[in-house]
Amino acid sequence: MGSTSGAAEQARPAAGGARPARRRLSVDRRREELMMAALELFSRHDAEDVSIDDVAFAAGASRALVYHYFGGKQELYVAALKSAAAQLEARLRPHQDGRPLEEMAEGLTRYFDFVEEHAAGFAALLRGGPANRSGEIGEIVDSVRQRLFRLIMKQMRVDEPGPVLRITLRSWIASVETAGLDWLEHRDVGRPGLERLLIDQMVALLGAAARHDAQVARLLADLEADRPAGSG
Repeated sequence: MGSTSGAAEQARPAAGGARPARRRLSVDRRREELMMAALELFSRHDAEDVSIDDVAFAAGASRALVYHYFGGKQELYVAALKSAAAQLEARLRPHQDGRPLEEMAEGLTRYFDFVEEHAAGFAALLRGGPANRSGEIGEIVDSVRQRLFRLIMKQMRVDEPGPVLRITLRSWIASVETAGLDWLEHRDVGRPGLERLLIDQMVALLGAAARHDAQVARLLADLEADRPAGSG
């Protein structure tokens, strides 16, 4: 990888500007700052277009220090994505026992809290094409999707989803991810409205699937029966 990249040209200030000042930090804090700088760059550029020099410059650190903590760009990329995934997965832990659709709405709010508060981490985690999603990177991304899938199963009181329900829910998870990236890019829809839209999309997808599968039909009937009067 070269010492200068397109990402570097965009990340660095115009002539006469100075790189961020270096500060004395604890090992954990310095490592965290390097990962934060990396996530910000990876959220805006493909991984192959970001160099170690870019990360070092953005973090106000030396190139040698980045290598000291991470060994190389791939190790840094993996560590940064693991950090983002761990934070998002922590948000997806269930917090209450209520009606299924209410629980899903509350979980979706926590999901979008992460999207809003950790925009770079979310974008870096999900941005990029198939080349960035193989091997260990793909496993990191898939772990978040599996966590969300298991959470939805728990909220719907479903132990073993059939193929139609599995496909339907995975399709909805993909819609949620796409909506998160689109919202970060445009922010022209209010978050509460977007979250309600996604819950309505979930119900609509289940409605379509119910015409093809008895398990989904029973699940949808239970969800609708448990829905508060006047909602939806």
